[in-house]
Amino acid sequence: MNGEAKLPAVVRSFFDEATNTVSYVLSDKGTGCCAIIDPVWDYDPNSGLTSTASVDQMVDYIRMLGLTAEVILETHAHADHLSASQYLQSQFDAPLAIGEHIVEVQAIFKEVFNFGADFPPDGSQFDRLLADGDELSVGNLTLRALHTPGHTPACMSYVGDGFAFVGDTLFMPDYGTARVDFPGGDAATLYRSICRLFELPDDTVLYLCHDYLPQGRCGYVWETTVGEERRSNIHVRDGISEAEFVAMRVARDRTLNMPALLLPSVQANIRAGQLPPPEDNGVSYLKIPINTV
Repeated sequence: MNGEAKLPAVVRSFFDEATNTVSYVLSDKGTGCCAIIDPVWDYDPNSGLTSTASVDQMVDYIRMLGLTAEVILETHAHADHLSASQYLQSQFDAPLAIGEHIVEVQAIFKEVFNFGADFPPDGSQFDRLLADGDELSVGNLTLRALHTPGHTPACMSYVGDGFAFVGDTLFMPDYGTARVDFPGGDAATLYRSICRLFELPDDTVLYLCHDYLPQGRCGYVWETTVGEERRSNIHVRDGISEAEFVAMRVARDRTLNMPALLLPSVQANIRAGQLPPPEDNGVSYLKIPINTV
């Protein structure tokens, strides 16, 4: 499905199969200004090596079309990949924005990782902290920040004219919804956030952050509509009550393994995509708390 024909914008997706993550470049057809959403920084947990192979596809695309990057947006502090936002800032000098409730996530994980005074949990690592209802301009386009917590306290969706980037809040109808068993997650809160998204017009195109190719489907898909989700989402379609959703979501989360990159990813992503400061030998280290998470 491609919603570009009816939109005043071009949405170009970039799928990273290693983490099942979709990143986006949203560009205004009239001005060539663009926003970059949820970029991936490649990380090999076996070797500790990082790479910009995935995000360089976005860089090449932006440069090839001569776009002007106006903002880098994070829908939340991801637990399944490191953010490439700092690398993109070095390429395009665009500000980095995230929801203002990132401070809650920072406070939780500062304790988990026992970070010191060099890490203030105040959101200062980001250029802009967005409140619910805040607006951003991308050329002639306007994006509205919609606070959609539940997966994490800081989850933010970005709503435009006929489209929305919803992060991990919703998946394709045949896969369902985000997990809520990370620190600060909550099933009832997620349900209410999804209800806010379901208030958008049925033909609103939803751009998702992940697809995990559920059994029986032939290919990856990451675009749907509000109407499709309301009709057929296996977890939260019309007629599913909050109590029913909460019971299902909590029970399902008990069966899930921790994401393979949660511990390394969160340490970087609550720092706006930066690794912890190098130690006296010039090397940065990621911590693995034992018997804690």
